[in-house]
Amino acid sequence: MTSAQTTVFDKRYAGFLFDMDGTLLNSIAAAERVWAKWAARHGLDVEAFLPTMHGKRGIDTIRGLGLPDVDVEAEALVIERAEIEDVEGVVALPGAIDFLNALPSDRWSIVTSAPVALARARIEAAGLPQPPKIVTAEDVVIGKPDPAGYRLGARHIGADPARCLVFEDVLAGVRAAEAAGADVMVVTATHGHTMETPHPTIASYEGLGVHVDSTGHLQIVRAI
Repeated sequence: MTSAQTTVFDKRYAGFLFDMDGTLLNSIAAAERVWAKWAARHGLDVEAFLPTMHGKRGIDTIRGLGLPDVDVEAEALVIERAEIEDVEGVVALPGAIDFLNALPSDRWSIVTSAPVALARARIEAAGLPQPPKIVTAEDVVIGKPDPAGYRLGARHIGADPARCLVFEDVLAGVRAAEAAGADVMVVTATHGHTMETPHPTIASYEGLGVHVDSTGHLQIVRAI
């Protein structure tokens, strides 16, 4: 166990905040089916484009391309509708369902770049518990790596971001969590390549549990 991992496992947190895609569930196949069709329709190099769209709001991805004569908001809505309709193969990461079910419902939330309807559809498709409150694309003016989403997520659970542990899988999300002042755990389950990070990593939630102390604070433990 690395020193970074030791620190995270030794600490008690006021709450846990989770990214969704790639962190709690795997939606890569579904997302890439939709985005590949869209990219091809707009004459993009699909293979080069697909790795760039993960972890960001769809509207930010489209706007960042600077495509001429494209209505960014309309195209983002087209993508959203297509993704809601295609949840085939969306599955929870190993151990994620049990890990979330072990958490007090008022001590965790999801902070995702997905629109709310898509987020709820994927959470349901994966069989994950639905958090009482969720931060989605509609809730922020600027998406990750801006920290606004994680700050709002912490506020939803009544916690200081500095007392939260954020679970993330991509650099934009990690930077957002860092900027919010939170600790970070990087989830590598869907990584095709090694991600260089000073933060602790987990391959999945298997073998992990949660201890809730008398004050309601959370500590990750290794399941026996």
